[in-house]
Amino acid sequence: MTAPLAPEKISAAFIAACRAELEALKPGNVHRHSAGHGMEIAHFERAAEAAAGPIADPALSVGKRILRATEASFAATGLNTNLGIVLLCAPLAKAAGETTLDVGLRRRLDIILSSLDKQDAEDAFAAIRLANPAGLGKVEAGDVREIAKPITLIAAMRLAAERDRIANAYVTAYSDIFDFALPVLKDARAIANDSNFAVTTLHMTFLAEFLDTHIIRKYGEPAAETVRQEARALRRSWSPIASAKSIGPLVQFDAKMKSSGLNPGTTADFVVATLFAAGLIERKHT
Repeated sequence: MTAPLAPEKISAAFIAACRAELEALKPGNVHRHSAGHGMEIAHFERAAEAAAGPIADPALSVGKRILRATEASFAATGLNTNLGIVLLCAPLAKAAGETTLDVGLRRRLDIILSSLDKQDAEDAFAAIRLANPAGLGKVEAGDVREIAKPITLIAAMRLAAERDRIANAYVTAYSDIFDFALPVLKDARAIANDSNFAVTTLHMTFLAEFLDTHIIRKYGEPAAETVRQEARALRRSWSPIASAKSIGPLVQFDAKMKSSGLNPGTTADFVVATLFAAGLIERKHT
């Protein structure tokens, strides 16, 4: 039987996932080849280092991990660099620290998600208010600014699941990651001659498959659909795998999105979370 992962291994997997996402060309997002949206790669590197400890702290609940990691990231950068990443990675980190390889990461994750309570909600809502993500709207039920009537975090995620993909991940035990993205990443890594190109392919596959809800919140669904269709039109540049020949058209796509202020931030969050999940699974085998 393999023991649950130690906190230092979970922190290392988190930092590695954040760095791998930053190294790859990912149109629309900040990466090693291009800054954007008023942020530099250094902001994300500092945020990852700051968040790694709280994310992996076995003494903290999911909600406290989200809040402490967001506070640490904001203190390090003064910006909302990784709220979505933290929201997705905190439950994964807790699951990895509590389960054996025999039980399975996703099975434990499902148990953890279903038991998220009102304190988790209060902590997560506090983190969201601190980060103040762009395009955060006001809704009638479960609004993060008005929690006079306590609600559990999983109940809040159910209310938001139709309009937010991170919330949808909570209520589907991360189906987009385990059923869709991890197989894509595995296949891409098997044929890539550069690990960064595998991450590029993962990013573009997400863009071509799902509407980015960060873009929807800021600019509306038509803008998100345009990005999805443009990603699909570039399929020959990234499928079955991106390569050196892909750089030209993907850099042009990157510049076009950034010039329009279109930041597929939710896609970036899922890329990091997928890399994190893959890293946790790999570390359980070593």
